[in-house]
Amino acid sequence: MLEAKGNMWDANVDAFVITTNGFVKKNGEAVMGRGCAFEAKQKIPRISKDLGRDLRNGNNIPYCYGYENEKGESIVVYTLPVKHNWWEEADLELIEKSLPLLIDLVDLFGDQKLAMPRPGCGNGKLDWDEVKPIIEKYLDDRFIVYDY
Repeated sequence: MLEAKGNMWDANVDAFVITTNGFVKKNGEAVMGRGCAFEAKQKIPRISKDLGRDLRNGNNIPYCYGYENEKGESIVVYTLPVKHNWWEEADLELIEKSLPLLIDLVDLFGDQKLAMPRPGCGNGKLDWDEVKPIIEKYLDDRFIVYDY
């Protein structure tokens, strides 16, 4: 795992990892109202419907989505659940349970360079000193964890 400062969306990477929760609104969309999930929804409006569909049909687990941006460039987004419900604080157990599944997806799709935030440390209210030792056990140098 590598660490960097700045906006992860400015990184020259193969894919992005966004932190998410497992709550689906009545309209079928995933709640993506804050943090990097909100930023992803701003960049890719369809992602909240896609994630909402998968959360309803499956579980609150990591997913992978591929899109084209307005310039016709490919953008790949992985989700990393850090909360069960949007109003809760992040759950360290959920993060640790989700990381091996995320690694399996990344291995499956072959992305070699991924940017992500410090999971659960923004709106999730977790302390980086608690989270870092957990994610270091799973994430290799393909993952660049951003702090801004």
